Amino acid sequence: MGFEKPTPIQEAAIPIIMKGRDIIACAQTGTGKTAAFILPVLNKIAKSQTSGLNTLVLAPTRELAIQIDQQIQGFSYFLGVSSIPVYGGGDGIVWEQQRKALETGTEIIVATPGRLIALLSSGKINFDKIQHLILDEADRMLDMGFSDDILKIVNYLPKKRQTILFSATMPPKIRQFSKKLLHEPEEISLAIGKTAEGISQSAYLVYDHQKEELVKHILSQKNYEAVIIFASTKEKVKSLFKTLKKSFQVESFHSDLEQAEREEIMSRFKNKSLKILIGTDIISRGIDVVGIELVINFDTPNDPEDYVHRVGRTARADSKGEAITFINEKDRNKFRRIEALIGLEIQKVPLPEGFDQGLNYHTENIGGVKSKKKKNKNTNKPQFQNKKREGESMTPTKTESKIKIVDSAGDNVSKFKKRANFKE
Repeated sequence: MGFEKPTPIQEAAIPIIMKGRDIIACAQTGTGKTAAFILPVLNKIAKSQTSGLNTLVLAPTRELAIQIDQQIQGFSYFLGVSSIPVYGGGDGIVWEQQRKALETGTEIIVATPGRLIALLSSGKINFDKIQHLILDEADRMLDMGFSDDILKIVNYLPKKRQTILFSATMPPKIRQFSKKLLHEPEEISLAIGKTAEGISQSAYLVYDHQKEELVKHILSQKNYEAVIIFASTKEKVKSLFKTLKKSFQVESFHSDLEQAEREEIMSRFKNKSLKILIGTDIISRGIDVVGIELVINFDTPNDPEDYVHRVGRTARADSKGEAITFINEKDRNKFRRIEALIGLEIQKVPLPEGFDQGLNYHTENIGGVKSKKKKNKNTNKPQFQNKKREGESMTPTKTESKIKIVDSAGDNVSKFKKRANFKE
């Protein structure tokens, strides 16, 4: 399957999971985290003397659930281990197929919390023999309001089980939530916020009315095989799609589409019969497509970590890729926070010839370059600070856990018992 050596998260997590320990692992998408939790579990199932339902994987979106299930099927091809994805959005036939599959038996279920709750209410599904509970992208599930559903699902599971929690970020609410699910977990944290070395990153300073023409210009400069364009809302996705479809092979991807439509679009994008996909952040962490050459941020993301997830769609598995971000007059401080997170000043490039003048580079501190104009002492311009995020606190409380920190190159930095400071 193309594996030559384990990625840092695989090297750190697999031995812990093989020992049967509960684990909290913080790793970005594109780091091989799915294999990190699936391979050791498959190994355990293959060696087990018992049959039947063994593992439950919870994921925030149907796209991610489908992707995980497909990877399980690839990994387990010669093991005789079966899996089924359980998610909403289908018709009555899909519902009945999922219900029957759960009743007749499978070793692994990959489910979205909402649909699984609905199926559990039928009373015909037995989770008494579940040995592994895996939560993938736990931070996103909590952001989507699934915390209560997850706790309801856990009530159906045996108390004696192994719980594996993976999250792209580690805010205080994840730590508080994990206390309800995990027993004396070991913790692994990969350096968060770094973008892949293979990504060429740049940004344009533009007014909103210039964005669509600039997208068309960029796409016309090269015959790209695979491009993702991120917009902040589905309304913007629809508007941009309406503009681009006149000149390019493009599709939009958003929550208003039926499940069958979403699957058909994603299938075409993966096999490269569709070259340009426009979507919201729903596809920033829910798809794994090889060979994406270009990511365009039509809007600067509000959360710096969303930027990392977006551009992480390209330059996967040590390949090369390009990421271009549009910054309007309201986005400057947001973009500074992005640069602070990734530890890189991203190149600001001038608009192409033929475009009206964009934003004035010298009116604000753009990308850390100070304006040479004298400061007006009577004005109170907002200055960028790396402030704590909402929900975080600088007030420490004491919790204790074993933490293993791994840098992005895979070197074990330290393994120690540490008093960590967190407070929700």
